[in-house]
This record gives sequence, structure tokens and C-alpha cells, in this order.
Amino acid sequence: MKIYFIFIFLPLIKIYISTQKTLEEKMTNCILYLSNETSKYTETIKELHYLDNKYKNNEKIRIKEKFKIYRKFNSLREPGYIPNSYIQDESFLSELTKQKGLVEISDINPISKFNSSIFNNIYLWKGDITRLKINAIVNAANNKLLGCWQPLHNCIDNIIFSYSGIQLRNEMNEIMKIIGPYEQTGKARISKGYYLPSDYIIHTVGPYVNGPLTEKHKELLTSSYKSILELAKEKNIKSLAFCCISTGVFNFPNEEAANIAVKTVIDFLVKNKKLNMKIIFCVYKDIDEIIYNNILKQKIHNMIIIDEL
Repeated sequence: MKIYFIFIFLPLIKIYISTQKTLEEKMTNCILYLSNETSKYTETIKELHYLDNKYKNNEKIRIKEKFKIYRKFNSLREPGYIPNSYIQDESFLSELTKQKGLVEISDINPISKFNSSIFNNIYLWKGDITRLKINAIVNAANNKLLGCWQPLHNCIDNIIFSYSGIQLRNEMNEIMKIIGPYEQTGKARISKGYYLPSDYIIHTVGPYVNGPLTEKHKELLTSSYKSILELAKEKNIKSLAFCCISTGVFNFPNEEAANIAVKTVIDFLVKNKKLNMKIIFCVYKDIDEIIYNNILKQKIHNMIIIDEL
């Protein structure tokens, strides 16, 4: 198979028209396309040229730095037309995620192995939610549902949109055209996963706590979890990973949020035992892992006491 090259203005920066491209070549093509939509094209070529020279013998760091450039353009890009050639090249995201290591439900132990217990279907896992190769993951979204527009922000919304690719914002924009301009707190919407290993993403807007925690905040967070679970049931999703909705920048206290999450999930699984839906509480911080572990252990303990009565 022949490989054709189109040489760009500066040397060493190439767009490769071929079905056999490296991850880095695909990423570079995507960066150049996105930069060409802005006034940053020449500046971006120079930046890529600099990285190629500085990290000439260190592909790992070179790719890491180039991905930061991609993420910046991904975050700032308005919804719009995407050519098929770009979509093919953006498959580098799948390759990048595979390098991080995919995690399947079979790789995680349930929190309890009691026979016929709903806790057989509940999992606690600390890690990057974009690595999960399951039916659906949950995104804690803002009320515009278009992702985080702040370049390189470390929120889950930004991370999920970065690793799924720019098609996700287009799909969410079509949803917002129907329901917009803002999503209601406590609702849930579903989209494709695109280049994520998960098939779908379920987006929800959790409550923002500005001041003392109120019963209304708790009701809205409960509504988010219920809406997600009911939507997952409707779409026949069998494995679902929750992030810690509304904690972090939304200021919902971690322990109260975890209690609501666990209670709502358990209530749902008890009422829908035939679904055999597997639920992962995916946490990223050590404190959340400790909180969820303690709450779940107490729930299991209470179940054992009830069974013994």
C-alpha cells in the first residue's frame, strides 16, 4: 500500500493520507485540522515542530504534550461540520485509551459475594472512568450539556469530552436544540460513547451547593441518580458506572453525596432484581474511596443482621 504525503509550510510537519497511520500521525492531523478552523494554524505548526525537535527521542512525552494541544482545541471548538477523514483520524483516542489500560466489569470484584444478594451487582473502583469498557458511564455535566469549555480543566466533564472526541459535542448540541437553552437539574440524557470504550454516556446536571446544604439539594441529587437508573433501564443497559455527582466544584459534601448515591442505587436494585444490572461506583479520590467503602460495608452489615432475624 502506498503512502502519500502532503507537505505543510514548515518542514517535518506532515499530513498522512493513509489507512496505516501511527497514533501520533493521526493526532497531529486532528490538531492541524482543528487549528486550521481558528487563527492558530501557523502558531500550532511551530509548536508541533518544537515538540518534534525537543522530544525527538522520547515518543511518550511527545505524544503527551501533543495531546494537551488537542485537548485545548477540543474544549474550545463550537459544534459544527466534521469531515469523515477527521473522524477516522480521531480514532487515535481509542488507541490512547487502550494504552492507559481498559478495565472490564470482570476485572473488578463485587463488594459482596453473598449468594442472591444485590450487593453481588455493586462494585467500588478507584480510577479513571474513561478506561471502563462497559455499557455506560455517567458524566457530571453543566447545565448546557456541551462539555467543559475551559482548556485542560481536570473536571470529569472535560476529561470525558476529551477522550470521546468532538462528535460528542455535536450530538449534545442537537439534544440542546430540542430541550435548551439549559438542562434541568436532576434530569438525565444519553449519548453515544464515540471513542470511549463505553458504549454510552449518560449525562446529568447535579445540584450546585452555594451555601448550607438543604433538603432541596438532597432531593435534586437523588433525582439525578433516579433519572440515570431509569434511563439505563429503558435503554437495557446492563453495566453502569457512576462518578461522584455534584462533589468537587459543585460543592456537595462528599459523605452526604455518597449516602444518597448508595441508598438510591440499592433501592433501585431491590425493586428491579430481574434486570441484573451491574453498578460501579467509580471514585477518583482516596477520600471518596474510603467514604464509599465504609457506607457499603455498613449496608452489608445491616443486611446480614436483617437476614439473621
